[in-house]
Amino acid sequence: MGSVRGFLATLAVLLLFGAPNGASAQTGSADAVYPFYMPMQGLVKPATRLFVKCDASRLAGREVYVGRNADSLYGRAEGGVEFVYEARDSAGQPCVYPFAPWMPQIVGTLQGTQYILRSSVPGQRVTFRTSNEWATIDLRLFDFGRQRVHFEMRDIDLDFPGAVQPMGALHLEAFGGTSPGLFSAVLRRCRIYGGKNAVFVPGGQTMLYIEDSDIAGNVGTNVDQEHTTYINGTLVSHFRNSIWRGQHAGGNIASGHQLKDKAYLRIYENVTVSNQPVGTTASAMPLIDATAYGFTWSQNLHILRHATAQSPRDALVDLRTDMLYGAPGNYPWSVLTTPAWRMPADPLNVLDQVYLSVFFDTTVDSFRTEPYVFALRPQGASFAPGGTHVEGTEQSMRAEQRTVSIAFHTKGLMARVYGKEGWTFTDPKLPPKAQWITDRDAFIRHALGLIGR
Repeated sequence: MGSVRGFLATLAVLLLFGAPNGASAQTGSADAVYPFYMPMQGLVKPATRLFVKCDASRLAGREVYVGRNADSLYGRAEGGVEFVYEARDSAGQPCVYPFAPWMPQIVGTLQGTQYILRSSVPGQRVTFRTSNEWATIDLRLFDFGRQRVHFEMRDIDLDFPGAVQPMGALHLEAFGGTSPGLFSAVLRRCRIYGGKNAVFVPGGQTMLYIEDSDIAGNVGTNVDQEHTTYINGTLVSHFRNSIWRGQHAGGNIASGHQLKDKAYLRIYENVTVSNQPVGTTASAMPLIDATAYGFTWSQNLHILRHATAQSPRDALVDLRTDMLYGAPGNYPWSVLTTPAWRMPADPLNVLDQVYLSVFFDTTVDSFRTEPYVFALRPQGASFAPGGTHVEGTEQSMRAEQRTVSIAFHTKGLMARVYGKEGWTFTDPKLPPKAQWITDRDAFIRHALGLIGR
């Protein structure tokens, strides 16, 4: 009798949430794999699970649930919540929901909580499509302190072409964390379009991992200050097998960046970044605007630049030093020049003692021959009064710079690999003590180990 009851219970779950099969079963198992540096122990199953029906929701223009209704939450979620969206409509087609997903106010103790949005069938995407000017997913987590919190979105497309008001089509507002507190966010097989920034992540104790996704662009109107993605002073941004494009440009205006990434540690694997927008001219700015403070490890980065209305900025990847974005405790050494540091004659022998960016197998396609691909800007000697803007970069001494960038096997339309600033190396022969930089995991362990992560 027990086995019969177990079979019926399993059948009910499969009927309700979708039975994975074939490629979907493989996708589902892969969804349980996370980056080795992202601590997943201690997370608990969400206290609330809500299943959203396709046809009934489309007819109502809002979520219609199976079983427990969101009204029972009174707008507030405690202990974590999981939203499961029916993947197909009654005709067997991928479901398109004509609204933005509803998100509750998060309350109570946050330790170990998870907030998950997913399709009912792994690998089968569902779409949320609306022209509402306020359309967004806005996860709001305030003052999580030393607690561990996790967000995940799988097989979700956000198509918000009119969402000019929200900071991001996906806005991960996780504030107030202090080490060892951590907020992690994982996106798998998603497409995101809309918002002032398609993805916006404020600074904090955040690790962001995105794979197999398309960050398709933003629709903001302040085009010089908004970007396809803005990651502001987080711990980690790690992207795999994904494409960034879009930046909503504004005619003969320089406009923003496709990827503005100020994370302390950045890992790009098989990533394409293109300045091709939707319905406007292309942005003239560097496609990737990153900080030189911290660490970058990139392999198979593909940069695609289309013609612009304004004369394009020369760098494609701009490693900037004009501002400190993250909390000071996120950095093992001063971001300002100091007489206490002197670069030795061969910087390749001290790569474990500098802020470092390494690019393997970058390819460039452009409408012109690019003067150079990467720019490493000089550090400055002081902060502007009362702020985090760095001053004095034009007077700083080369020997006091503590940033190094190395590129191997860069190909495409370019006159040279690097601009003329900074400690940069193209296809160098590494000494034995520097071979660790070719190992992604060793590079990650080094960077995070310096700040106790």
